[in-house]
Amino acid sequence: MRFGLSLPHYGFSLPAGAPITFESMTAWARRAEDAGFDSVSVSDHFFYSFRRYGADPAPIESLEPMTALAGLATATERVRLQTLVLCAPFRHPAVLAKMAATIDLLSDGRLDLGLGAGWLEDEFAAFGYRFGSVGERFAALEETLEILDALFGSGGEAVTFDGPTVSLRGARLLPSPVQEPIPLWVGGKGGPRLLRLAARHAAGWNMVWRITPSWYEERTAAIEAACADAGRDPSTFRRSIGLYTLIGEDEADARAAFERGRAAMPGGAMDSDTYESWCADTLSGTPDQVRERIDAFERLGVEEIVVAPWVLPFAVPEPERFDAFVDGVLGPSRAGRS
Repeated sequence: MRFGLSLPHYGFSLPAGAPITFESMTAWARRAEDAGFDSVSVSDHFFYSFRRYGADPAPIESLEPMTALAGLATATERVRLQTLVLCAPFRHPAVLAKMAATIDLLSDGRLDLGLGAGWLEDEFAAFGYRFGSVGERFAALEETLEILDALFGSGGEAVTFDGPTVSLRGARLLPSPVQEPIPLWVGGKGGPRLLRLAARHAAGWNMVWRITPSWYEERTAAIEAACADAGRDPSTFRRSIGLYTLIGEDEADARAAFERGRAAMPGGAMDSDTYESWCADTLSGTPDQVRERIDAFERLGVEEIVVAPWVLPFAVPEPERFDAFVDGVLGPSRAGRS
């Protein structure tokens, strides 16, 4: 199993509400690399909002993911750099392909490009993007994936494409990225349409942040069906997940961390959760319990788990939760590996 860290890059991400900076995000990326993590991930919002939790809807600051990853490409040496995930409607596919190819060159072939359809209506309206229906946003995702798939697999040769909103006439991705192709990932809940799209155009599928092994096992039949429709061997379809992760030295420590997280959750969104319900679909508990959960997902074909060491993604308000995962699960044998 590979492990990634969801990097802090929001205004709520750091201890004591410290403002987010590129330097603080970079420090966490290096810390993850030194600890033995395999990847670091950033998400994609013009700003974040706690409106979905029934809390203050005011915009919360966020770093832009592609320029942030370009900086991290030169500030790290080994970890893979991931978008989890980009909002497809925000960038012209051809411009995104150039950005991705450049980051892949800067990082010597360490980019994984994840994409989704977008969901935060407030940011669409604020920055002049049409939110539209789920179907319309999904159509933008589909067109973007088709274009990226064609350009990434072209080897620098000319690509012609006629889509509903974008047309290419002899487009060439030059210079070519190190990886040919750059791995594409589709992020979402794993409905039939999304999995069919991933099977046709992507390396694999990612879902976050609360998932049980039993639910995930039910999706394996859908994955196999999507691959069959695409004429693809299911063994080539890669799978990753992201999970909230609260680990304690023992159960008392884990329970105490959960209670602090529940109390801090905006809008009382975790008021109905118990420690038991939280542990049922997250990567939480004692180190032994967490390792058992990891083994269960590995048996289902998951190759990587992106760790979110708090009750919100891309946040590290208690750095000791990160340390508990490293000490209790990742293990000292991976620390400082080259």
